Amino acid sequence: MRSPSSGLNKAAPPRVVVESVRPEVDGGRYPVKRALGEQVLVECDAFADGHDAVVCELLWKFSGESSWQTTPMEFRHNDHWAAAFTVGKLGRYQYKVRAWVDAFVTWQRDLVKRRAAGQDLSVDFLIGASLVDDKALKDESLSAEDRYAAAMAVKPPRPSPDIVLESNVLEVLVDPVRARFSTWYEMFPRSARGDGKHATFRDCVALLPYVQEMGFDVLYFPPIHPIGTTARKGKNNVVTAQPDDVGSPWAIGAKEGGHKAILRDLGTFEDFDFLVAEAKKRNMDIALDIAFQCSPDHPYVKEHPEWFRKRPDGTIQYAENPPKKYQDIYPFDFETPAWRELWEELKSVFEFWIGHGVKIFRVDNPHTKAFDFWEWCIGELKKKHPELIFLSEAFTRPRIMHKLAKLGFTQSYTYFTWRNTKEELADYFTELAQHPSREYFRPNVWPNTPDILHEALQHGGRPAFIVRVVLAATLAASYGLYGPAYELLEHLPREPGSEEYLSSEKYEIRRWDRNRADSLRELIARLNRIRHENPALQSDWSLRVHPTDNHQLLAYSKREGANIVLAVVNLDFHRPQSGFVDVDIEGSFEVLDLLSGGRYRWSRGRNFVELNPHTLPAHVFTVVR
Repeated sequence: MRSPSSGLNKAAPPRVVVESVRPEVDGGRYPVKRALGEQVLVECDAFADGHDAVVCELLWKFSGESSWQTTPMEFRHNDHWAAAFTVGKLGRYQYKVRAWVDAFVTWQRDLVKRRAAGQDLSVDFLIGASLVDDKALKDESLSAEDRYAAAMAVKPPRPSPDIVLESNVLEVLVDPVRARFSTWYEMFPRSARGDGKHATFRDCVALLPYVQEMGFDVLYFPPIHPIGTTARKGKNNVVTAQPDDVGSPWAIGAKEGGHKAILRDLGTFEDFDFLVAEAKKRNMDIALDIAFQCSPDHPYVKEHPEWFRKRPDGTIQYAENPPKKYQDIYPFDFETPAWRELWEELKSVFEFWIGHGVKIFRVDNPHTKAFDFWEWCIGELKKKHPELIFLSEAFTRPRIMHKLAKLGFTQSYTYFTWRNTKEELADYFTELAQHPSREYFRPNVWPNTPDILHEALQHGGRPAFIVRVVLAATLAASYGLYGPAYELLEHLPREPGSEEYLSSEKYEIRRWDRNRADSLRELIARLNRIRHENPALQSDWSLRVHPTDNHQLLAYSKREGANIVLAVVNLDFHRPQSGFVDVDIEGSFEVLDLLSGGRYRWSRGRNFVELNPHTLPAHVFTVVR
């Protein structure tokens, strides 16, 4: 407690209280996130003792600018205030709130009340004149009406700094729009030919129209570096490889080079640069997988053995996740005494590929690397390149996933693959859309990956593939598919109970007939057109789940201005399901099914639906007035 006598020669402390400034993450330890062009709605609670008027302002500026921009905050209710600003540049903005007890605003407010009560205002005008230099208020020859009009016209003077209280400075990190809304397609470039022969980047260029026609704007490749031969894994992850086995792309490094080299069979840097440029012409980004690990043949192993952890027998510790063993991979030791040199070298890997036009990176298993490294590395990279996007591939415990997002990862993998019931999906996506963690955690949902073939896809048939991609494309603003395994309905596991694919593309070149008659490519293309044509599906926060009387029917909507998209999905892959959906949209209206083209008359309240999984197990409606 402060002693009054300790400040006798100073102004009294400000009477105003400012609390709960938001959005914020961990008290401002980390920035909140927005995409270019979005608003930041800032709210706070501000009040003071007694009945005097409080004034509250929002201040913001782009990082590095010297002057703050200011806008008044609006009083909402119960001492709650709000104002917004728009982020127009990539990078970081700062914002804060300031408030004070304003004697002049209090006087103006009370003057209105006294006039309404018919009281004599002559003394009040003189009180106002003592607060602000205005001749009309002092001029007793003027009528009361003229003096009152003058009083209402006077703008409050700026307050003395002694009575102003400012909050801590908070930050918002502004990313490209593709950070909020993106559609990813993962493919192994070595299988681009589809005939079983090793493909090149030039073959990938030939596939760009295929990927673009399906509506994807990010084409993501697993590692494209030289692959080690020591302890190389064979087909289906067998320990002993055959002479013609191509190995796992995640076993990075050979005598030809490491993380800054290209697998010779894929082509040259000239070929890769050409691919990046051709993708840009189609408004597509090439995303690369960055996996910070090495094969035993990586040049780092000989040049910097101090970067790896040694076992008591002197051998380097290979990667393990017991009982799984990865004999073809050496993890880095982030506790090495040479950690500074290691960090700088790993950061330079990103810088190298940025130099070749790559702006989007999917990072493999970031949760197995030091948290401090990611905060430093991503922070340093985004200082120079604020347009970068980093996707965190961390299927791990929630707090670790969220920590990585706070540290700088732009998007994050989610638990969507393992959320399949109505209750699981409703609860999880409501959390992603409405929990305060949405300020920093941007979900990117994947119904399959090269590592994960969920049992729903193994046993649900074609309806399961349709349902899961409809859910991914409409529940989340960013989603991805591992193809062509997805559109070609790849569903056989390596063995019962496994989520590994049989004949996994991680260990061999696959033959793909992308023109198969049963391909889902047209459905996926339609879904992605719907996403691009409906702003409601391009963000996450407006999601609302609607009641249904059937536990196999999931109904939800998203809204952006006048654009409303309402989805109803049958979660039963084998049987038709019907029931009533409760919606609270005012009046009578039509819903147009953007998937089938059907048109129906709906109204506020209960509306009947029936969905057959063997025809089309989902409605994706837009509301038509």
